[in-house]
Amino acid sequence: MTDLSYQLLSKNGFTDAYIRPLVFTGPNMSLTPPEASHLFICAWRWGKLLGDNLVNVATSSFCRPHPKSCFIDAKVVGHYTNSILATTEAKRKGFDEALLLDVNGYVSEGPGANFFMERNGILYTPPLGNILPGITRRNVLDICQKAGIPVRQQSFLPEDVYGADGAFFVGTAAEVTGLASLDGKKFRRAWKNTFGAAIQNLYKARVLQEEKIEAFI
Repeated sequence: MTDLSYQLLSKNGFTDAYIRPLVFTGPNMSLTPPEASHLFICAWRWGKLLGDNLVNVATSSFCRPHPKSCFIDAKVVGHYTNSILATTEAKRKGFDEALLLDVNGYVSEGPGANFFMERNGILYTPPLGNILPGITRRNVLDICQKAGIPVRQQSFLPEDVYGADGAFFVGTAAEVTGLASLDGKKFRRAWKNTFGAAIQNLYKARVLQEEKIEAFI
């Protein structure tokens, strides 16, 4: 798949693009496992999903699907219905994006990105189990380990995010996007003075194969 992706980029003359592989079934209306599966890979030029500015986020009235309702840790196309509903609701209320909770009321993730918050010198991110174990999330955790940024993977409530030092989304399309506020409540630090801003630069360097991490804590 990696080789095919490079071939796709070469055929389209892309050096910077969004790549989407998709596995799909053949014709099947019986609601049973199909006999065959297929793969296609497409790519197109696309800027950051949420743009380059800080985004204002609202806690969604929609929650992430129960982990026993489907393979919640898989990137399943059908899950995007939940994402579309949450984002549409947030935008109709005047916000840029949504933040979804899990079935127990704890912070889960964004409609298309994982979530991190900074409080008192520590980064917090929801644990696996109710979220997509994103590739970008995994890279950010690795960057934090190398840079000496302490991270705790634990459950927390939206109220715990209010008054935090900063917060950000991470994902293939979102990359690392800083948040300006949650439910109208702004974060305490200027974005440039947060772990998120440093991670944003370190992640970009990693993607461009210019990575050089020095611990700064």
